[in-house]
Amino acid sequence: MIDEISLKILKILQKKARIPNVEVARQVGMAPSAVLERIRKLEKTGLIDGYEVRLNPERFGKGQVAFIQVHMDGRTQTKKLAGQLALLAQVQEIHFVAGDDSLLLKVRETDTRTLGRLVREEIAALKGVVSTRTTIVMETFKESARIPIDDAVPIE
Repeated sequence: MIDEISLKILKILQKKARIPNVEVARQVGMAPSAVLERIRKLEKTGLIDGYEVRLNPERFGKGQVAFIQVHMDGRTQTKKLAGQLALLAQVQEIHFVAGDDSLLLKVRETDTRTLGRLVREEIAALKGVVSTRTTIVMETFKESARIPIDDAVPIE
């Protein structure tokens, strides 16, 4: 079970992963060494999965976002196809969704022309892909990897 202090540490780190340990300690009212020990324990138990830098996609010419539903034939191994799709740098997320045998991808590309090329030449060309359906994002109002943890109870 996770206590209130560890939960508070997780909330702080989710907002700003690069916050100095001394500042986290100040905010939770503990010694920096004790906070560091808690963070290491949270990492070791898998509650903290990692740290990454979020780049501005617009500044790298990757502002076009799309969601692509990939329909598979009934004989295709889902994990194998997902593994092949995961090798494509433009694919940010892959989800197996209920309903038809399909995967839902979130991709980033330069524009609709290069997105079309990606779908035709890379995704639809994979063995086991029957069809694709692309939804192009016109504007994004919220995008986050943060999870709501106010009322969450970690599974051990």
